[in-house]
Amino acid sequence: MVDLMGRAGLLSDAYKLIISMPMKPNSGVWGALMGACKKHNNIELGKEAFDNMLALEPLDSRNYLSLSNMYSSAGLRKEASEVRGLMKKRSVIRIPGSSCIEHEKRIHRFVSGDRSHPLEEEISKKLEELVKKVRGSGAWARTEFVLQDVDDEEVREDMINKHSEKLAIAFGLMVSANLRMPLVITKNLRICGDCHEFAKVVSRLEGREIIIRDTKRFHHFSNGSCSCRDYW
Repeated sequence: MVDLMGRAGLLSDAYKLIISMPMKPNSGVWGALMGACKKHNNIELGKEAFDNMLALEPLDSRNYLSLSNMYSSAGLRKEASEVRGLMKKRSVIRIPGSSCIEHEKRIHRFVSGDRSHPLEEEISKKLEELVKKVRGSGAWARTEFVLQDVDDEEVREDMINKHSEKLAIAFGLMVSANLRMPLVITKNLRICGDCHEFAKVVSRLEGREIIIRDTKRFHHFSNGSCSCRDYW
C-alpha cells in the first residue's frame, strides 16, 4: 500500500499510514517511502525515512547508498558526498556492485571497471561502441550517480561508463547474436539511473530485449522503454 501511494505521489498519506500501523514498520516499508521520495524529489521526508531505516539496520550499506542516490538525483552532490563520508566514519562496508549473465551454461560475473574477464579487450571495445551510440543519441552520462568522490568530470564519466550492468550488456550482445533471445542479467544492488537509461536506449538501438533483475524488481527493457515506467 505504501508503494502504491508513493507511486501516485501521495507521500504524506503514505507516511501517515506508516506511523499508524499497529506493528513496527520494517526497513522495507521505510525503503518504499524513501524510493517514492526520490522519485518525487521530497528530500525532507526521504531523509526521515532514511533515519528510520538506519535505526533498524545501522550497518546496511544499501540504506546509505539509497540516501546518497536520492541526493544525487536532486543534484545535491555535496550532501551525497557527506553520506559516503558518514559511511567511512561509521566503518560501514559498501557492498561492491556486480552483475551476472549466463552464457553456454556458465555464469559470467562483472564488477565495475572489471578487467579480469578472459575477453576483457573485446568487451571493452564493444562497450565503447555502445557508449558512443548511446551518448550520440542524446542520452548524456548522469555522473551524479558516481559513488566515489571524484571532481574531474571526464573521470566520473569514464567510471560510470564501466558500471557492471554495462559490462554485462556489452558481453551479452557480443556473444549472442540471436535477436529473439533477451539478455538476462541479475544485479546484486539497485540499478543506478544512468545504467537504467543506458539499457533503455540500447534496447532500442540494438533491437534487443534486456531483462535486469535488481534488488527491487525485474526491469524489462524493450524498444527504448522499461516495464517499471522509470519508477524503482
